Amino acid sequence: MKMKYTENAINILTAKNYKGIGRAWIIKHFKGNEKVDAIVSLINKYSKEEYPVTIEEFEKNKAILIQKLKKLDGFADGFTAIGDNCFPIHRGRVKNSEQPIYLFYRGDINLLAEDNKNIAVIGLLEPDKNIENSEREVVSEFVKNGAAILSGLAFGCDTIAHKQTLALNGKTIAVLPGTLNNILPSANKDLADEIVKKSGLLVTEYYEEAKSQLELRGRYQERDRLQALFSDAVVLSASYAKNNLGNDSGSRLAMGYALNYSIPRAVIYDLESDCDNPKYDLNRQLINDDKELFVITKKNLVASVKKLMSLKKSKEPVQMSLFDLI
Repeated sequence: MKMKYTENAINILTAKNYKGIGRAWIIKHFKGNEKVDAIVSLINKYSKEEYPVTIEEFEKNKAILIQKLKKLDGFADGFTAIGDNCFPIHRGRVKNSEQPIYLFYRGDINLLAEDNKNIAVIGLLEPDKNIENSEREVVSEFVKNGAAILSGLAFGCDTIAHKQTLALNGKTIAVLPGTLNNILPSANKDLADEIVKKSGLLVTEYYEEAKSQLELRGRYQERDRLQALFSDAVVLSASYAKNNLGNDSGSRLAMGYALNYSIPRAVIYDLESDCDNPKYDLNRQLINDDKELFVITKKNLVASVKKLMSLKKSKEPVQMSLFDLI
């Protein structure tokens, strides 16, 4: 099946490939559906290209990108960008440089619509049975209250969140760090297919493979940012705190992004059963550091979920950087 996209989307992707043209620039200058001559004029005014860009060159580069995108046919349903009718509005308070400007997707892109209630559930790669059971109870309660569950398709807590939602016939969204024709991790490809089959969504910002391990690590961090931006609350199942071993830093970063974007955060933690478990170290740290954090326990589960589901969205601009937080 051929991937769907608009002329607007391919023009934005083409513009993004010029030197000095980033997300903030595109957010500032593009309202959607600009003519090519207007785009080229803007690029010549603001880009860092050594030579003036012509309309002919822009169209040539666009044709090259269209050829590259053909490899996603059969793997992606669509590609959408700011200015398109179906392009989703992010949650939270976020700088222009961190807002998404285009997305590749497979499944129901409308699950990211602003009026949908999306709850991210994240955590470490190797949860124990207690963590698994607690997470399943929390996910079940959110699904029961009409939430779509968003996570990152990673092993461990992410996989539990997706599978528990599917088992309850709920909707789940997987935000990916790679392309739709190369699911990461590859062992979760069947899970990705099941998510789409059951009216869920796979979404990513990438159409080409990472050129290095360093670039791939950066993509995982960008994935953590998207998880926060398309969620009405981020719930941490369990994770280690920051340490020299690099354990599960993605959970910490996602919670940091949520804080930076003023998106509500919650942790699953029960003092009676979890106080000596090192896999809850990040949960404990966040509880100590943030008095506004929601702490979901066995006793307050129903009330906590209802409260998180009822919170209003916030979209004020913010100037703080994530790196002020970590």
